[in-house]
Amino acid sequence: MEEKQTKRLDLSKKEDLSIAIIHLINAEDHLAFTTMKTGKLEYLEILNSVRELRKKLQSKLEKNTEGEVHCINKHLLAATMRLLESGEKTINNNVEESVELFKDAFDVFSLFWFLQKIGEKHDAKKTKKEINKIQK
Repeated sequence: MEEKQTKRLDLSKKEDLSIAIIHLINAEDHLAFTTMKTGKLEYLEILNSVRELRKKLQSKLEKNTEGEVHCINKHLLAATMRLLESGEKTINNNVEESVELFKDAFDVFSLFWFLQKIGEKHDAKKTKKEINKIQK
């Protein structure tokens, strides 16, 4: 019984960390645009510091380091953030669209976690079933 609670808590910690990483990715994007809008290169120094922290934290979650999975992870988390923000912006005008965007964000977020499982030993049939489940 205690083991299940610990695993649940660990997942929560990992999910919290992944949300922090999402926000750091978002900060990187805003710092790049702020650099271009202001012409101040100091923002690039901050961007680099944020990027280094994001990479360090992201590596703590990544179990699968094959190919370009590290970059895929970053893009899945960034897409999750953009979908969440889009859903938040439409919630007052179109609740149905907002819910659909939140669902899409959750699906993309789930794909991030699924990618982490691929790095572990897996059964090919089970993997295919999990992919189909996520896509529904």
